[in-house]
Amino acid sequence: MARITLAEIADKLGAELRGDGSVEIQSIAGMEKAAEGHITFLSASKYRKHLAECQASAVMLKEADLPFFDGNALVLKDPYLGYALLAQLLDTTPKSASNIAPSAYIADDAIIGEGAAIGHNAVIESGAQIGANVQIGAGSFIGQHAVIGAGSKIWANVSIYHKVTLGNDCLVQSGAVIGSDGFGYANDRGKWVKIPQLGSVHVGNNVEIGACTTIDRGAIDDTVIADGVIIDNHCQIAHNVSIGENTAIAGATTMAGSLKIGKHCFIGGATVINGHMEITDGVTITGMGMVMRPISEPGVYSSGIPLQTNREWRKTAARVMKIEEMNKRLKSVEKKLNESN
Repeated sequence: MARITLAEIADKLGAELRGDGSVEIQSIAGMEKAAEGHITFLSASKYRKHLAECQASAVMLKEADLPFFDGNALVLKDPYLGYALLAQLLDTTPKSASNIAPSAYIADDAIIGEGAAIGHNAVIESGAQIGANVQIGAGSFIGQHAVIGAGSKIWANVSIYHKVTLGNDCLVQSGAVIGSDGFGYANDRGKWVKIPQLGSVHVGNNVEIGACTTIDRGAIDDTVIADGVIIDNHCQIAHNVSIGENTAIAGATTMAGSLKIGKHCFIGGATVINGHMEITDGVTITGMGMVMRPISEPGVYSSGIPLQTNREWRKTAARVMKIEEMNKRLKSVEKKLNESN
């Protein structure tokens, strides 16, 4: 197991060291389970009570929390960010592929960059371009004329269809499908006529795409995922959706076609968003939101009914079913009051 001194960590994170810099750190642990050789972090002051009993060799914390801990500490403005950066330094996640496996199929005219690794039974189709130091996991499929940018990591059993472009330093988890057909059909007297999806998908740099997420190709123009976007597992991104830079999308979110989402948005899990409309920059939608109309102002938006006991929910549902009747009665009362005045 790799070891790193507290002084080295402080230097790499730009943290202020308080205590013994020669202490060696093996890994990160949660505060309540941390022991000797571990480093932990305190990101919210409400958990200060755990500092007195913490057995970690060091704690990352804010300056305001320093008086409550007498052990080795790294002082940062944002300990949670420090934790993220340190986790990258100590990351032991294996590569998705470490060489070009003999069982991989690579078309003769595919371009494979220096240092690229392709796992067992992966398929690289004609005209595909694989950038330098790309990792492609076992059983993955890279379609004709697809482009995978340098440094990107693709886990096992990912399907990237023809002419899809994936930027540099992207991460795609297992089971993701990028470039499948959008849900485009015309109706001919009750029968569905398929519309070939002639666009593609353009994914920017430093994008992460979760397991079993699907991103459909555009009908004519491309579906576009901008730089820095992070998409969780089991999301559905329909054809011609455009997602702005550094937007975060939590699991099981569904987006209908031709939706435009701005930059720096936060989309809570299991949200459903209607298509053919726009959501501006800086919008937060809490979990299980149902977005039926455009959002033109930044802010936090919510919908749905918070969890109740079944008995309370049944009463609420019964009242909701009577809203139209109650509205009519209220209007009748208002009319009579207005007439009497």
